[in-house]
Amino acid sequence: MKSKTDEELIGLIVQKHRPALEELYDRYAKLIYSFSYKIAKGDTDKTKEIVQHVFLRLWTTKSAYNPSKGQLANWLLTITRNIAIDLIRKEQKHNGTIPLELNDMVQIQGQQSEDVLQQVSRNLLKQQIQEAKRHLSEPQQRLINLLYWEGYSLSEIAEIEQKPLGTIKSRLHQTLKKLRNYFSEEKGGVRHGK
Repeated sequence: MKSKTDEELIGLIVQKHRPALEELYDRYAKLIYSFSYKIAKGDTDKTKEIVQHVFLRLWTTKSAYNPSKGQLANWLLTITRNIAIDLIRKEQKHNGTIPLELNDMVQIQGQQSEDVLQQVSRNLLKQQIQEAKRHLSEPQQRLINLLYWEGYSLSEIAEIEQKPLGTIKSRLHQTLKKLRNYFSEEKGGVRHGK
């Protein structure tokens, strides 16, 4: 299943192929959870319920994803937002509580998926960078921290590390290559579900 494209997985899910749903879950559960958590304002029970409803809807409906209309992630986030709004409204009706303030509802409905997607993507990217850094040696991690987070130049890092500039450049090249390989494997689905 890991080698299948998102579109192929959706096609298999429509045919009730359970491993396809499981693979799609592995690929997108974190994204949907993060987005749901934001909408549910940190309520983990509500967040889990939203995620469960999203994948249940994928399994039980014949709604087809159309790749020409955008990325699958955006389509899933739209479904997630709609389910979250429905659940919040139903809960408020059931509890007899005052409905969400108009401003809150407008904010949830009107939030640009791209803005939220960017924020969720940034959070996921942060997590992925932290994960990727664990695959680097100590000197490579130090180099990345000094160069990108602390703003030192390569020649300043060479002085700090007491190494020739050529060694630092070579280390940077190897480090970036390692990170690039890590992220291309991640994107290709090799690491999903681990």
